[in-house]
Amino acid sequence: MASPQQSARSGSDGDPRYANLDERKRKRMISNRESARRSRAKKQNRLDELLGQINQLQNDNNTIMRKIDGATHMFVGAASQNNVLRAQLTELTDRLHSLNSVLHIAQEVSGLAMDIPEVPDTLLEPWKLPCPTHPITASFNLNMF
Repeated sequence: MASPQQSARSGSDGDPRYANLDERKRKRMISNRESARRSRAKKQNRLDELLGQINQLQNDNNTIMRKIDGATHMFVGAASQNNVLRAQLTELTDRLHSLNSVLHIAQEVSGLAMDIPEVPDTLLEPWKLPCPTHPITASFNLNMF
C-alpha cells in the first residue's frame, strides 16, 4: 500500500496520471487566494479613498456654509441699513415739502417774491439720479469668498 505522501504526490486515487492535475489544482487555489487577497486590499484602499473624499467634501461644504452665513448676515445688515436710510429720505423729503409749503404761505402773506426751490425729483426717485462723476468707494472684503 502507498504511503500518504505518495498518494498525495500521485493523485487522490494513487494514479500518477492525476498528480499533475492535483498540482495544478493546488497552484490554482493558491493563485485564487492571492487574487482574492489583492481584491480585498484594493477594495479596502478604495473605501479608504472614498471615506477621505467624504471628509474633504464635508469640510468644504461646512466652509461654504459658513461663507453663505456670513454673506447672508452682511446682506441682512445692508438691507436693514437701506431701510433706515429710505425712512430717513422719506422723512427729510416730507420736511422739505412742509418747509416749502411754509415758504409759499409766507410769500403769499408778505407779498414778497421769494426764490423757493422745488423738491427735486431725484430726492423722490433716487434710482433716477444721474451717474456721479466720481467713483463711489466702498469697503468690502473681497477675500471673504
